[in-house]
Amino acid sequence: MTYVVLIAVIGILLLQWTGAIPRDSVGGAMVIAAAVLGGTLAVAIREAWIRKRGVVGWIVNIVVSLLGAFVVAPLGGMVMVTLLLPFMDGSSSLAAAKGPQMSIALAGQMAITLLGAWAALWLVNRWR
Repeated sequence: MTYVVLIAVIGILLLQWTGAIPRDSVGGAMVIAAAVLGGTLAVAIREAWIRKRGVVGWIVNIVVSLLGAFVVAPLGGMVMVTLLLPFMDGSSSLAAAKGPQMSIALAGQMAITLLGAWAALWLVNRWR
């Protein structure tokens, strides 16, 4: 799990640092969502592979992981904005603030969302 989160955080930071995330349109949110979706799928696939699940187990893992991520992602965004609000330098958004605030927000959002996906898988595994 730690490797997946670490690789996903590095990946989203590389996207941001290379300028692949547009700041002025809905495309930026779509790129971030695609990166988070990829990380969530990696969490589900890794857990299914490690536990040697069957076909139904893989499908259940992917669905549960996505549900966990969709529930936790908005909460993670609110937590990151709340934590970084004092450091916004008068900007109206994190994208407008640029700099380290956006990098910290992206890394935190990715980590919180993937932990939510993992927690959903953990809950389902307790019932299996």
